[in-house]
Amino acid sequence: MGDDDGKVMMGALLVLAGAVLGAGVALLVAPQSGRETRKDIVRQAKKARRKVEGAAGDFADSVSGMVDTIELKSEALIEQGKDLAKDSKEAVLEAVEEGQKRLGRQRDRLAGLLG
Repeated sequence: MGDDDGKVMMGALLVLAGAVLGAGVALLVAPQSGRETRKDIVRQAKKARRKVEGAAGDFADSVSGMVDTIELKSEALIEQGKDLAKDSKEAVLEAVEEGQKRLGRQRDRLAGLLG
C-alpha cells in the first residue's frame, strides 16, 4: 500500500521536474532577447515552485493520513489482543477448575474403594 503510493508520488515529481527542465531549455533556445528570456525563466521558476510546494503539501497530507490510519489500526489490534488474552485466561481458569472437580471426584471414588 505505502510502497505504491511512494512510487506514484516519485513518478509525479519526476514528470514535473522533466516538464520544468524542458520548459527551461525551450526558453533558452527561443529567439528572443536576453531580458525577455530572464523574465520567462523567473516566471517559470515561480510556477514550478508553487507546483512543487503543492505536491509536497499533498504528500505530507497523504503521509499524515497514513500515520493516523496505522495508529488507529494498531490501537484496535492491541485491544483485540487484550480481549483475546482475557478470553484465553478465562478458558484456562475454567479448564483448571474442571480438572480440580474431576480430581476431587476421582479422589472420593478412590477413597470409597479403599475404604
